[in-house]
Amino acid sequence: MSVNELFTKLTRVWVPDPDDVWKAAEITRDYKEGEAVLHLQLEDGTPLEYQVGPKANALPFLRNPDILVGENDLTALSYLHEPAVLHNLRVRFLESNNIYTYCGIVLVAINPYEQLQIYGEEVITAYSGQNMGDMDPHIFAVAEEAYKQMARDEKNQSIIVSGESGAGKTVSAKYAMRYFATVGGSSSDANVEEKVLASNPIMEAIGNAKTTRNDNSSRFGKYIQIGFSRHYHIIGANMRTYLLEKSRVVFQAEEERNYHIFYQLCASASLPEFKDLSLMSAEDFTYTSLGENIFIEGVNDADDFKKTREAFTLLGIKESSQSSIFKIMASILHLGNVEIVSERDGESCHVARNDVHLQHFCRLLGVELKQMDHWLCHRKLATASETFVKTMSCQQAINARNALAKHIYAHLFDWIVEHINKALHTSSKQHSFIGVLDIYGFETFEVNSFEQFCINYANEKLQQQFNSHVFKLEQDEYMKEDIPWTLIDFYDNQPCIDLIEARLGILDLLDEECKVPKGTDQNWAQKLYKQHSSSGHFQKPRMSNTSFIIIHFADKVEYQCEGFLEKNRDTVYEEQINILKASEFQLVADLFQDKSDAPPSKASKVNVRSLKTVPKVPNKEHRKTVGHQFRSSLHLLMDTLNATTPHYVRCIKPNDLKEAFSFDSRRAVQQLRACGVLETIRISAAGYPSRWTYPDFFSRYWVLMRKSDLTSADKKQVCKNLLETLIKEPDMFQFGKTKIFFRAGQVAYLEKLRTDKFRSACIKIQKTVRGWLQRIRYRRVRRAAIGLQRYGRGYLARRYAEFLRQNRAALICQKQYRMVRERRKFLRIRRATVTIQAYARGMFTRRIFWEFMLHHKAMLIQKHVRGWLQRKKFRQALDAAIIIQCAFRRMQAKRQLKQLKIEARSAQHLKKLNTGMENKIVQLQRKMDEQSKELKTQNEQLVTANASLGSEVTKLQKQLEQVRSQQPDGGQVESLQEEVERLREELQEAQAHRKRMEEEHGNEKLSLSQRVEELEAENALLKVEKDELNRRIQQQTMNSAAKESSASLEMELNQLRERYQDLIKEYSRLERRYDNLKEEMDLSKFQPGHHRNPSNQSSLESDSNYSSVDKYVGETDDSIQQVKEMGEENAAMDISLFMKLQIRVRELETERKRLQVNLDKMEEQAKCKGPEPKTPTSDVATGDLVYNNLKRQELETENKKLKNDLNELRKTIAERATQDGSSNELQDEYNLLLSQLKSANEELDARKEEVLILRTQIVSNAKKNSEPNESEVDGGLNSSKEPLDKEEALKAYHGLCESKNNLQDWCVLNEDGELGLAYQGLKQVARLLEAQLQTQTRQHRDELEALHTQIELLKDDLEKKQELLNYMSTLSPEAKVDYTVQQELTRLTNSNLELKGMVEKMEKNERKLRKQLRIYMKKVQELAAQAAAHDVDQNKDEKNKMIQKDIRMTKVKNFEGMLEYLKEDEARLIKTLITDIQPSTVSATVPCLPAYILFMCIRHADYINDDQKVISLLTSSINAIKKVLKRNNDDFEMISFWLANSSRLLHCLKQYSGEEAFMTQNTTKQNEHCLKNFDLAEYRQILSDLSIQIYQQLIKVAQGIIQPMIVSAMLESESIPSLAGVKSMGYRNRSSSMDTDADGPTTYTLQGLIRQLSQFNSIMRDHGLDPEVVGQVARQLFHCINAFTLNNLLLRKDICSWSTGMQLRYNTSQLEEWLRANNLFQSKASATLEPIIQAAQLLQVKKKTSQDAEAICSLCTALTVQQIVKILNLYTPLNEFEERVTVSFIRNVQSVLQERNDPPQLLLDTKHTFPVLFPYAPSALSLEAVRIPPSLGLDFLVRSGPAPSD
Repeated sequence: MSVNELFTKLTRVWVPDPDDVWKAAEITRDYKEGEAVLHLQLEDGTPLEYQVGPKANALPFLRNPDILVGENDLTALSYLHEPAVLHNLRVRFLESNNIYTYCGIVLVAINPYEQLQIYGEEVITAYSGQNMGDMDPHIFAVAEEAYKQMARDEKNQSIIVSGESGAGKTVSAKYAMRYFATVGGSSSDANVEEKVLASNPIMEAIGNAKTTRNDNSSRFGKYIQIGFSRHYHIIGANMRTYLLEKSRVVFQAEEERNYHIFYQLCASASLPEFKDLSLMSAEDFTYTSLGENIFIEGVNDADDFKKTREAFTLLGIKESSQSSIFKIMASILHLGNVEIVSERDGESCHVARNDVHLQHFCRLLGVELKQMDHWLCHRKLATASETFVKTMSCQQAINARNALAKHIYAHLFDWIVEHINKALHTSSKQHSFIGVLDIYGFETFEVNSFEQFCINYANEKLQQQFNSHVFKLEQDEYMKEDIPWTLIDFYDNQPCIDLIEARLGILDLLDEECKVPKGTDQNWAQKLYKQHSSSGHFQKPRMSNTSFIIIHFADKVEYQCEGFLEKNRDTVYEEQINILKASEFQLVADLFQDKSDAPPSKASKVNVRSLKTVPKVPNKEHRKTVGHQFRSSLHLLMDTLNATTPHYVRCIKPNDLKEAFSFDSRRAVQQLRACGVLETIRISAAGYPSRWTYPDFFSRYWVLMRKSDLTSADKKQVCKNLLETLIKEPDMFQFGKTKIFFRAGQVAYLEKLRTDKFRSACIKIQKTVRGWLQRIRYRRVRRAAIGLQRYGRGYLARRYAEFLRQNRAALICQKQYRMVRERRKFLRIRRATVTIQAYARGMFTRRIFWEFMLHHKAMLIQKHVRGWLQRKKFRQALDAAIIIQCAFRRMQAKRQLKQLKIEARSAQHLKKLNTGMENKIVQLQRKMDEQSKELKTQNEQLVTANASLGSEVTKLQKQLEQVRSQQPDGGQVESLQEEVERLREELQEAQAHRKRMEEEHGNEKLSLSQRVEELEAENALLKVEKDELNRRIQQQTMNSAAKESSASLEMELNQLRERYQDLIKEYSRLERRYDNLKEEMDLSKFQPGHHRNPSNQSSLESDSNYSSVDKYVGETDDSIQQVKEMGEENAAMDISLFMKLQIRVRELETERKRLQVNLDKMEEQAKCKGPEPKTPTSDVATGDLVYNNLKRQELETENKKLKNDLNELRKTIAERATQDGSSNELQDEYNLLLSQLKSANEELDARKEEVLILRTQIVSNAKKNSEPNESEVDGGLNSSKEPLDKEEALKAYHGLCESKNNLQDWCVLNEDGELGLAYQGLKQVARLLEAQLQTQTRQHRDELEALHTQIELLKDDLEKKQELLNYMSTLSPEAKVDYTVQQELTRLTNSNLELKGMVEKMEKNERKLRKQLRIYMKKVQELAAQAAAHDVDQNKDEKNKMIQKDIRMTKVKNFEGMLEYLKEDEARLIKTLITDIQPSTVSATVPCLPAYILFMCIRHADYINDDQKVISLLTSSINAIKKVLKRNNDDFEMISFWLANSSRLLHCLKQYSGEEAFMTQNTTKQNEHCLKNFDLAEYRQILSDLSIQIYQQLIKVAQGIIQPMIVSAMLESESIPSLAGVKSMGYRNRSSSMDTDADGPTTYTLQGLIRQLSQFNSIMRDHGLDPEVVGQVARQLFHCINAFTLNNLLLRKDICSWSTGMQLRYNTSQLEEWLRANNLFQSKASATLEPIIQAAQLLQVKKKTSQDAEAICSLCTALTVQQIVKILNLYTPLNEFEERVTVSFIRNVQSVLQERNDPPQLLLDTKHTFPVLFPYAPSALSLEAVRIPPSLGLDFLVRSGPAPSD
């Protein structure tokens, strides 16, 4: 294309700028070739006339289209030049926060000065196995490329990380090594990868320091070789270091620090182990305080020192060696504080007297103080004839001291590196290695010295190697595509390298000057001027004679000659070194031993020779210079790099202020030029930088083709025709085998043509659409005008009609108003007239009424006076009659009382009395019923009387009215009125009498029924209160808080289940690891004639993970006997056995303590009571014994009841305290408890009162009718219903004896003796009541104390739980889960031990019953055998056949779902049914047939009560299943088959266990098949764990199958054809990481992924796997699909577009449709796709306004903030008509999402596994219906059933 075509109006260009380096501008006028001015306009609107021409500036650089801005690879840009590279890096760094960018084979890494969440384990997993161009640029992508090429090409690799100080070289190298350590983990248990990573903190401590540019600057170069085995696992590592900056030990510039280790030591000086080092603060040491700032913001030196020590320990450096290292470090600090004082002459000096630091220095290094004091200020001069000792000046002594400090530190540094290499060394053979080179970048300062010279020399060598490698790759690419190769001119820096290292070069002249005795820096400079003045890369400064300039590849650098010779010599006086060699510490002496004196090591495996032979050093005086050593090591490094495949990482420092995400263009351009990135761009731009494959080119530019070309099948020819038509210059493009190569700018030209084509099409579409819109608008306006006219005319007509209606309405309103006004006036006058008449008539009527009332009241007074007189007379007569009656009745009562007293002394009276008391309640009830009947009759009579009286009153009132109307005379009226009043009074009296009768009957009824109801109420009180308490608890557990707590508990349960299954997964992994190691050991130790030692176990024992030796052993003696039988070694492996022994020991210890406490109490009681008086007769002792037995039985019974009630109440309170923790509810429950106890005590008191009454009667009766002997009294007492207290009974007994002796005295009181007897009975009763009251008081006090104690315990328990809750609230979620799991495990362990103890006790009783059952069974079998012996032949073989025939016949008739086999056929059964079986052999039979067969065999072993057979069968089956799964660890069908069978066997063990919870869905026949003798709950847990392990293995295999398909099917395949656009991918699209096979890389489609999922589903369902488990598998696989898809989307800029969102939404809908079609939509699998669905919607929604930002935030609830922002940053438009997402919009989204508390994790965890549940699924298949196919070869199994009955 010509200039006139390129530089047209609106074309954007780059112009130079002094501040921003380059500025964007736009051409405002077309430029014609030859014009001197180019008219531009800057982005801020400023016009600019840019001068162009041969003498002025060249034409400015063209800008790339916006669609190419922000590309992952700089070589994908159409215009490749410096401003395009700088702008692309700036946009990616500031707008998208992407710190990594590809530039061909170079990874450009910009230091963000901020911690980014892009280096986690999930990111490593996402990049592992990916091609380098498939993902976004990352250091992990470079590491994966190196790892993959090492494995594929079997060639060593190198990663070269370079950059200036502060650019992030060390961090990049660290992350690369972390990637290798994670992906290539060691195959053994040596944890080599951890040691490799542990070397980083050590090297940072001793080799990194703070500089003005970097807080953690590496002051040395290092090359780490990570060795790999043949299987590409890390087996070792080796480290080489280069050019340590020793001068930093003794000098630091302002705001800089010494090496970190010194400050770490000073920060930890207070530790006790460092007291001997005599350390102080870093401010007090000269070597650490020169920079005047000893702290780094955000760095804790003490914590870093702990990490350094841990790293030393991990690398195997002993504590003694660490202590010696720290002593040497401390001695260097003390050496810097040694004070050297000058003498007066100025030519000599001495150390200050009693210098403490010198003493510490000598003590720490173990050298003599006097010698060191002397040789610090003196030196030795040796001549040919003699040796002189010369004094040194103060400055010379200080220089010598500093040189000694640097020398000590350098040797210690080398020693540490050497021991790190020893720790990382391996004896295994290294197959290949990957080297990571972390080396300083090009440096230029205001003052450049020897260090900068060496650094820049090394960068010259590396740049030469980099240029040649890039050139070679370009050549290989052209050769591979058969494109004519034209030699590209690139910068060759070999002349500059020759200037430095060639013969008579700068280094040679420097070494030569160092050999001269009086050589100086000035003389060396003059030699340089003389020798190299003609060189093109060497210049002499104009204003200096002690400096020189070298023109490096990056820039000109001026070096100051001062100090070159001294630093090159690195002089240390030999006398001081000899003192250190004589140290008493071995480490110090070893540091300074000459390596040249040591014999060569034969163990060295690497023999490296330099390019040039180095002459042998004649003596120690002429040792190698620093420059010579550095050149040799650099040559060795280059040889290593040339022998490997290099990978380049260039680190860029964006600014000098260390600000996060701040970009300084000038600093960035300077580093881009220095690190070779622009040279790579220049080499690429010199050829054909843009490369497109034919399909991509066709897909992108098909719009430029003719319609006839689109139908052609030969896409390659179509592309050729199109390019030949569009681009007239044939040199602008080349056709390769698979790609089209373009010159720079040609892709931009094609994009311009494509844009113009789209623009013209858009204009045509817009023209048509706008005309259509205008026509629609005209029609709409016309319709609106007609409508407005119609509505206007109608409105006017309606308004006129409304006027007429209002006029008519006004007339009507006037008429009505006038009528209402007149009517209101008339009504007002009428109301006034009526009111006057009413008041007049009322006045006259009231006067008549008052006269009548006065007459009536006079009559009433007369009536009441006469009645009162008559009643008074009647009462007097009545009182006289009553007095007479009383006198008569008293006389009759005295007679009757005398008669009753006589009768009371007879026995018949007592019988009647007892009979009366028993029937009292019945009589009272009968009496109450009779009175109720009487009350009913009286009520009826009263009702009848009321009715009659009411009717009479009404009759009389009617007569009165008739009389009044007939006769005006009022006399008869008055009489009638009096009669009415009288009747009313009688009625009132009758009513009052009725009320009194009702009250009397009611009171009597209450008194009678109260006694009956009291017992019922008291007995039902506890029951009612208990039911009420249970009801309250149930209601409280059913409220909303309980639902929330249940939800949280369910979540915690899921977390615990997940952690438990993770532990099972880890356990299975360790188990497999153990098996593998054991097999390896067995193979390595196998020798002919080898005999197994006692420690070797059988295969059965080694595979069994659960001991079953002590299955039914519960007693201690049995356990001990079993230990003796098994032997100590085998018994030690049985954990359950020792757990049971431990429980038994604990129980015995508890029992012993209880007995000891009881014994102590008895002794104390015996001491307190003293010796008891002996009873006079043996009958009393006998009574005491009887009493004690009865009392003990009663107390035991009551104690058991109270304990049961107390335990129930305690359990209720504990449950409520656990759920709510409310103190108020505890108080209510405590009050409830007291009320229950109170009611119980009241009931007890009532019962005891009745007993006392009966006892009193019995005692009095015995007194009267029996002989007065003690035996009868005792017998009466002991035969009572309830035994009394001992003291109470003794008092009663002695009281009876006294009453017996004094009987005659009491009888004297009256003639019958009844008063004395009554008094005696009352006295005994009082004593008994008092004794019982005291006993009850003591009991109540004890119970109250026990309750108080219990309440205190509950309060303590609550306080502890509250403390636990407070403590847990302070923990993090992960720590909280761990703590909860730990507490739960402790609780479950304790409860498990208690339950095991209870089980053992129950099993003991069960064994006794089984023994009896076995005895009976043996007898029955003997009888059956005797009966069968008469019918069979004596021949043994025929007898066996007949028995089997009988068994088969019996089995056919009475088959109960059992299979019998012989013990020796067990191995055959396991081999046939498990080891050798294939799923296809049983595909046509019942699903899970092996599980049914195994269970039927277990049923038979249970039927015959053979525990060993059950244990052996289950253990062998589990171990065989594990072996089969281990052998077929990647066979999905086999794993699914055994998962289905294991879970079915588990369900069978539950279904036929006999537990009610599992029998609800069984048939009657299935319930009959339940196990009878064994409880296999322990093996159910084993099978559950085994099922979990199989499930996890199944998920792992399934994920491994679909993982390669996910990204290609979900993101790359075109489910909707021709939707996705294609963009150029740059150099990485032709990376060497791509597969080069003929068929190319395998691609997968969505249909292929769905077919694979359908295959999984069909396999699992064919094998009979439970639908719930199938749903969980689908959920886990869909989570895997979602995680890998979203992670890949977040790490790939090229697919974050609108079309990808459309494709992705379609793909997810297809997956959801597949779930519905397979009835899996309810398995929560679709919910796992929610993040990727929202990501697809985010790619499709509008992204402009603030409303769009709020809509995005409300839409993307399943995505984290980081994921949303990342997708928005990665969003890439596929053409220029689509706008980019602006930075302001992304910031707006971030501000809206600030309230979210999302985790900082960017990628999803692809290894997350949902906890699996195996819900109980009973089988409807009956066991007797199972049929075994003959093809299985299980003929030795015999169907079995119960013996037939006669």
